[in-house]
Amino acid sequence: MSLPSPPRIAVLLPCYNEEAAIERTIAGFRAALPVATIYVYDNNSNDRTVALATAAGAVVRTERQQGKGNVVRRMFADIDADVYIMADGDLTYDPVAAPPMVEMLLGEQLDMIVGTRKHEHAEAYRGGHVLGNKIFTGLLSGLFGRSFTDIFSGYRVFSRRFVKSFPVLSSGFEIETEMSVHALELRMPVGEVETVYAARPEGSESKLSTYRDGWRILKTIVTLYRIERPVLFFGSIGALLLLLGLVLAMPLVLTYLDTGLVPRFPTAILITGLVIIAVLCLFAGLILDTVTRGRREVRRLAYLAHSAPGQV
Repeated sequence: MSLPSPPRIAVLLPCYNEEAAIERTIAGFRAALPVATIYVYDNNSNDRTVALATAAGAVVRTERQQGKGNVVRRMFADIDADVYIMADGDLTYDPVAAPPMVEMLLGEQLDMIVGTRKHEHAEAYRGGHVLGNKIFTGLLSGLFGRSFTDIFSGYRVFSRRFVKSFPVLSSGFEIETEMSVHALELRMPVGEVETVYAARPEGSESKLSTYRDGWRILKTIVTLYRIERPVLFFGSIGALLLLLGLVLAMPLVLTYLDTGLVPRFPTAILITGLVIIAVLCLFAGLILDTVTRGRREVRRLAYLAHSAPGQV
């Protein structure tokens, strides 16, 4: 009787100008997971990132479309493994946490584990980012019913069936939000592990823009809510329009009951238009809900086409 083969583990490091930390990041993950293959996906660096990563023994590939989401799309499409570990190449995430996260994924047959960040130094995690994370995490929980403690963490471990059923649509830093919603909508078994989040080494700068990327993340959450919850999204718009129509109609109704006349005829036309649009919004939501259900079933079937982590 043949013994089951060990799982193929891939460490994925999206990088852009990380020469200050890439060698130590690769060395850290190689020491923590000697059996893993380390992939560095360079995203148009103009420093020595590629040369240093190659010298450190990583498999180096290039994605020309700028943006972390574009890099993740390429990584997930190209790399074939049983367990995927994604982290940034700037040494902010602790490689020592990777083996326990892999063991948890395989032992409990989970599909995604989020490394929630614990920082001890103020320079590791800016105050604005902490506040934004709390706001968006609460927003995601309110819209989708569940959430994670740290939806923006870039330190994650995935199963093969998560990766190969995930249609990456984002192009930038909103990719972590899309991953979280994908797991929540397919009701995947997920987990969280607290990990140390360190300050960037000298010479490394954050690529995240607080306001620009925050706005993109907000738009992504709203877009995903519209796509995944069309009845509630369009139904809410319809309800607001209907409420506005009723408020405007009340004086006209009272006047008509007293005098039998409709003195503000343009207002009556406006009310009629609002009610019609409200009804159309409701039906649009119902129709799109059928489409969404079909898309979710397709993703679920793609998810079920792969065995659970740890199974032969």
